[in-house]
Amino acid sequence: MPPVSAATSGERKPLYWYDPMVPDQHFDKPGKSPFMDMQLLPKYADEASAGGVAIAPGVQQNLGMRTAVVKRGRLASDIRVPGTLGWDLRQERIVSARVDAIVERQFVKTPFEAVRAGQPLASLIAPAWGTALAEAQALSHADSSPARALRSAANQRLRALGMPAGAARSGRIVLSSPVDGVVSEIGVREGQSAPTGTLLFRINGTRSLWLEAAVPQAVVAGISADTPVEASVDARPGETFRGRVESVLPQIDAGSRTQRVRIVLDNPDGTLAPGMSAQVSLRPAAQVEQPLVPSEALIGMGAQARVIVQDDKGAFHPMAVRTGRSADGMTEIVSGLKGGEKVVVSGQFLIDSEASLSGALERLDTGDKAQASGQQP
Repeated sequence: MPPVSAATSGERKPLYWYDPMVPDQHFDKPGKSPFMDMQLLPKYADEASAGGVAIAPGVQQNLGMRTAVVKRGRLASDIRVPGTLGWDLRQERIVSARVDAIVERQFVKTPFEAVRAGQPLASLIAPAWGTALAEAQALSHADSSPARALRSAANQRLRALGMPAGAARSGRIVLSSPVDGVVSEIGVREGQSAPTGTLLFRINGTRSLWLEAAVPQAVVAGISADTPVEASVDARPGETFRGRVESVLPQIDAGSRTQRVRIVLDNPDGTLAPGMSAQVSLRPAAQVEQPLVPSEALIGMGAQARVIVQDDKGAFHPMAVRTGRSADGMTEIVSGLKGGEKVVVSGQFLIDSEASLSGALERLDTGDKAQASGQQP
């Protein structure tokens, strides 16, 4: 009886033998790997499926290969970022000289002194005020038609000069704080001249402060005005300060890929001060559900990201994906997966190498290019 061939008997004939740790190196006969202390494994022709790779169950077990089912869900939305406190500039007031004047006396002399609304800050002598006031007072009792016209012009001149109420006829006036707050800047001293427009005092309110935080661009889309915020300050351990997002600023740091967010923190007791560092906790608006995969399942980053998907027949296929946010060891998949697929989370780099050898990655790239051009791969 003639010998039965391997093809006739149904015996599987290896294409080559390989070391799983160095899959691109092929050997024409079995034996021990020259690279690792292990036996070479056979590679059969029927182990390569269309667009995929088959791995023997024993090999999967030896390599500790694990898979996970892709589930749809939302990532934990709370994020923590650093921030710095500053003045709420909406409460800032500037006390300046409306005309050329001389600082006769200064009542507030030290920066960062707390003041109340109506509290005297300084007394000024302004000759222009004295002249205009004397002229208006001289015309105040005139009855003739020309005098009444001049009186109206004199009053308009007083308003144009910014003549405050309570000015003496000599042009001496006491300037008071317009609001409660802190004198953050003093621009003059007693005896100095103050030309028109000179900053005399800068007063900042303390009822609220601005907290500016750098937020990753990936989560900025879920943040808008009135997003609730909690902040903890290093200088006040154990305390939590609540506020809200006032605006997302059009200011992006290209190096850190973050965007500035302005937060308003209430500060009724004045316990917070500009310059303090803080840790900010924000809760962006709920996002739509997305397929979620363990971050360790991803191969590559950005436009080159992919995962290894196991189909119903046990074959493994590389799948290009576009990723979104990552948190708590999970990553959103914006496109490429729908949910319910089985992805490899351990040992996927070996399969990726096998896919490269079998041409699966080349077919994947061809499919991507065809999809981008609107053609079928």
